[in-house]
Amino acid sequence: MAASINCPSYKKYETRNRKPDPKTSLLLVIDVQNYFSSMVQPILPRLLTTIDLCRRSSIPVLFTRHRHKSPSDHGMLAEWWDNDLIIDGTVESELMPEIRRLVGQNEVVEKNTYSAFENTGLKERLVEMGVKEVIVAGVMTNLCCETTARAAFVSGFRVFFSTDATATSDLELHEATLKNLAYGFAYLVDCERLQDGLFGK
Repeated sequence: MAASINCPSYKKYETRNRKPDPKTSLLLVIDVQNYFSSMVQPILPRLLTTIDLCRRSSIPVLFTRHRHKSPSDHGMLAEWWDNDLIIDGTVESELMPEIRRLVGQNEVVEKNTYSAFENTGLKERLVEMGVKEVIVAGVMTNLCCETTARAAFVSGFRVFFSTDATATSDLELHEATLKNLAYGFAYLVDCERLQDGLFGK
């Protein structure tokens, strides 16, 4: 069962707060694919709200898609997950329909490990776009979302991490990520805080 947060959990874990700057921010929506649909469903309304808030603020959005094309790109994931991987070309590898219809041209970053920054050219692309802040949403909170958030931080980007538009398999894992990231890597936001920060409502 997916772990989701129904209260402003950022208040529980945050060590500092800040509002994202829409002029230099970008939203990364991580791996909202059919493979993870059972985890995504509970947070889908808040994820769609997060995307909408960013679009209305003229914040660019990129969507990652995790997939493997051959054993040569399986890496340690094959060993760790007993070869239960997301294979390119399968229905499970595709973005969920609710997300797919929102994706524009050149907005998908394909990856084959937890971090969206690993061998994807994402850092260079963000620098070229003038991005200084990255907002992270999607699945799984404690794997691809967390690893991407950490990679963004050590790459020099200010990180904002969604507490209510991310999900994973277990609430304890979800909250552990929030606690860890708030301690040393990311400012926590939810839909309400994001709306307040972007629109002052």
